[in-house]
Amino acid sequence: MAVVTAGARLAPPSTIAVAMTMARMKAATLRHALRGQRAGLVTSGGALGLALAGGTVFLAVRGLPGGADADLLAAAYAVWMFGWILGPVFAGGGDETLRPEHFASLGIPPRRLAAGLLAAAFTGVAPVISLLALAGLVVHGARQGAAAALVAVPAAAMTLAVFVLLSKVAVAALGLALRSRLGAVAAGVVNGAILAFLGQGWVFAVAFGQGARMPSGVVRALPSGWGLVATEAAAAGRWAHAAGVLAGTAVLIAVLLAVWAALLTRRLGAPRASTRGRRPMRATTGTGVVLAKELRTWSRDLARTHQLTFALAYGLCFAGAPLVLGWSGMLPWAGPLAVLMAAAMSANLYGGDGTALWLTLMSPGARDVRGRQLAWLLTVAPVALVVTVAGAALAGGPWALPLAVLAAALGGGAGLVVLVSVYGLVPGVDPHRRGGNPLRVSEDDGAITGTAYLMLVLAALTAVPAGLVALRHGWAGVPVGLVTGALFAWGFGLLAERRLRAYGPELLHIMRTGRRPSGGSAGGLSSSLSELPAGQRAVVMVCMSLGAIPLVPQGIVAGALLSGGASEQSWFLALYMPPDLRWPTVAFMVLLGAGMYATGLTIFLRARRAARGGAA
Repeated sequence: MAVVTAGARLAPPSTIAVAMTMARMKAATLRHALRGQRAGLVTSGGALGLALAGGTVFLAVRGLPGGADADLLAAAYAVWMFGWILGPVFAGGGDETLRPEHFASLGIPPRRLAAGLLAAAFTGVAPVISLLALAGLVVHGARQGAAAALVAVPAAAMTLAVFVLLSKVAVAALGLALRSRLGAVAAGVVNGAILAFLGQGWVFAVAFGQGARMPSGVVRALPSGWGLVATEAAAAGRWAHAAGVLAGTAVLIAVLLAVWAALLTRRLGAPRASTRGRRPMRATTGTGVVLAKELRTWSRDLARTHQLTFALAYGLCFAGAPLVLGWSGMLPWAGPLAVLMAAAMSANLYGGDGTALWLTLMSPGARDVRGRQLAWLLTVAPVALVVTVAGAALAGGPWALPLAVLAAALGGGAGLVVLVSVYGLVPGVDPHRRGGNPLRVSEDDGAITGTAYLMLVLAALTAVPAGLVALRHGWAGVPVGLVTGALFAWGFGLLAERRLRAYGPELLHIMRTGRRPSGGSAGGLSSSLSELPAGQRAVVMVCMSLGAIPLVPQGIVAGALLSGGASEQSWFLALYMPPDLRWPTVAFMVLLGAGMYATGLTIFLRARRAARGGAA
């Protein structure tokens, strides 16, 4: 047994020892945490990830002529890379099972700490699934020879390391950026633009390739394509080139690790606080006090600043991407798209307060729900209206349809952000406990992501009645949108008020402990979804996540273009069909999207009723 004398220093552990210890800590934490709701969410996400990984490997197996399979495989790995970078933005800062703050007092050097946390990051479901997807490199290499397959093995492992490190660096850099308003705005613009351009990839495929193929040089130049380049170089006998690419990947890994270590050092430092004075609140009513408080929160909370900027940048970039093809028809939809994304970002509005919810429960006459709704509208509506009008003016119309949808979506969003946040409450992290990762607004990343997707669907559905009227009767859809939006905002807000009064203590219990009260009914939508069997949960998530594709762009938007006599085919399937089959195709797409939503909602409601019956 070693004896340490007074004043003696313990030698810091080696990098390998730190890495192995943290990997074992992460594995033990996951082993004990994967129970109940979290286990269900991990199972559903894992099943979806396996399906995507299988599709990626299939691209390597199928073998298209002319090297098209390699181009598609490189594009698929680019999508995986951007998913690793952008995923943590939606999931509250990524995997924070082991946080750097836990080890700040141990005296571990930054690079050694970064290496240990990197080893822990490889322990989990997501890295395993990504490695399965990267097995497509080995399959692609094996089709070209044993030498190429041999090079593909280390290339796949190194590519996975690049994915994980890019994710860690992006989260750390974004966390530092969110310590200032300028950084929060810049990060929101960049992340929103990247996500929008990924969603509009067809635009760039058509613009650059005038067909279905992306330029091979673009996707191969990204770090996600370097492994494919090395594999193909080995297959062609260019060993120096293959070795150079692998060496470059190793250098990139070392650089990213050093950058992450530097960012960890900055993260563990104390953030600077603003000492600038603020004007006092002068509200005289309960609703006015809540309104003033919420408006200040929207302007001061850098996480909310990032979310709103993200929503606006997404709407502008998604609607502006087709300008690459010279088509401005989506510009009027920038405002409605921004509203839908802003609603999704605000889906856990009450959860963001953390345990401060008790202040709301102790002031039942403060009209908290109505104040939050007004603040959300005053924050989102002016910018969305300006963007919609400007887009319609630049595109030369249409006017009635996007304005009608905007009015309905604003009212529906104002009602849903409070309703969903009390029915689907996800326990949030108290703002003062976010530490060095301001994106970490919740302890349950999967639940908050699922709630955001659900909000996108529900907010879009609130705009359907006004949109249908505008399609049929033009400007008559705008007053319909105003009326339906006001009804949605009032009715959903009333339901949220009643829920808050009836189940406030249970909601506070969930917020404080993260557990649903035994025998209670305050678990909400996210709890009910996570309690579904794995197969049913996967069906619900797929239907709710993908139902918007046939319903909105391929159905409603394509119908609007047909009604206006549009000749630009772009990416709408109905416009490629013979004239006699165009409207039947639109109808089929609308029915398909509505059927997917109906299927997911029916499974969810039946399982929830069965669970309530069993509890009774």
